[in-house]
Amino acid sequence: MLSATLARHLGARHIHYGWAVLAATFLTMLVVAGAVGAPGVFIAPLQKEYGWSAADISGALAIRFLLFGGMGPFAAAFMNRFGVRRMMLISLSIIVSGLLLSLGMSQLWQLVLLWGVVIGSGTGLTAMVLGATVATRWFSHRRGMVMGLLSASTATGQLAFLPLLASLTEHLGWRASVLLMCGAIVLAAMVVLLLMRDRPSDLGLPPYGDSEVHPAPPQPASFGALLMTPIRTLAEASRVPSFWILFFSFFICGASTNGLVQTHFIPMCGDYGLAAVGAASMLAMMGLFDFAGTLASGWLSDRFDNRWLLFWYYGLRGLSLLYLPFSDFSLYSLSIFAIFYGLDWVATVPPTVKLTAQRFGPERANIVFGWIFAGHQLGAASAALAGGLSRTIWQSYMPAFVAAGILCLIGAGLVLLINRGRGKTFALA
Repeated sequence: MLSATLARHLGARHIHYGWAVLAATFLTMLVVAGAVGAPGVFIAPLQKEYGWSAADISGALAIRFLLFGGMGPFAAAFMNRFGVRRMMLISLSIIVSGLLLSLGMSQLWQLVLLWGVVIGSGTGLTAMVLGATVATRWFSHRRGMVMGLLSASTATGQLAFLPLLASLTEHLGWRASVLLMCGAIVLAAMVVLLLMRDRPSDLGLPPYGDSEVHPAPPQPASFGALLMTPIRTLAEASRVPSFWILFFSFFICGASTNGLVQTHFIPMCGDYGLAAVGAASMLAMMGLFDFAGTLASGWLSDRFDNRWLLFWYYGLRGLSLLYLPFSDFSLYSLSIFAIFYGLDWVATVPPTVKLTAQRFGPERANIVFGWIFAGHQLGAASAALAGGLSRTIWQSYMPAFVAAGILCLIGAGLVLLINRGRGKTFALA
């Protein structure tokens, strides 16, 4: 395989192959996140073409968010059992199939099936647990920085594609944007096929920063036992109070990012006379600042108390959301919002992953984080639906944005209650 040859070539130059795996994972998470974020551009065109309400479309997107997060724990178990590379290729195949089939949809149930169930399932097979798995499996040192980089790829993919997609949608229609996303996904699949490996031990390597090769641990023999692994992990983790604090704080994180801003920011700006391309550019600006903020968060999470990092992230996010309703939606005021909000869009992920690994051990960290990420996507689904209902009932998205700001301030206080020590249940993990 190309990976073995490249690993020897890099090793001769004292470069660990984990960095090549990181690059392939970064690209995959980038395009998957783009597929997750793209429908935010399509709400207004779909309303215009089919007459569907914002609440109708938001309902389909809420299903996608639920599956994107709900499959996380099982995706982690599947990665452990069948291999990361195989699950990445299956995920990308499902996503591109759902996108291609959606080109011919004309009924609301087809939107729910394809953009809700199919794309939600496909993206859920990797989701954020892919980054957590690669970071904990391939890197013993600089794990926080690696998780920060992979987290940044998620926000960058969700936001950086949007100006191009908005421009294509405006000039050529939403179907042209879907085809662009399909091309990006196929490119990522080719890179995964050529470069990705499941574990460092597949190449006879230790994790980066370690000196010992760690063989793969035994996995459940039957499919039924495999499916029960996340359930048993949840049953054990749920007895640890820190799990629920991380779960509910990540619920707030999802509600205040993917569910609300990613889904409804562009149509909300349209209510104030800002064109979709301009609003998408604001989201792209958030993505650029988030990239820097999340990298910095990964660096900080290796050096400082992760609870206090989360306190500041949620607090600043809440203040920026509360600021937005009182702005005049000019380019200047929206730029201020984009900078402060963007700096911690997913900066919460590296500290959350680090706290999960500290509390529950590295081997089960990806499954436990999968359940915590399910809370994130439950919050995203709730906010996606609530935003659509707010617009339909009150003709305004503002009540949803104010509620999200208040939730973030609650989350800032909640994370200080996390116990940093490892739970007794997972002492041997």
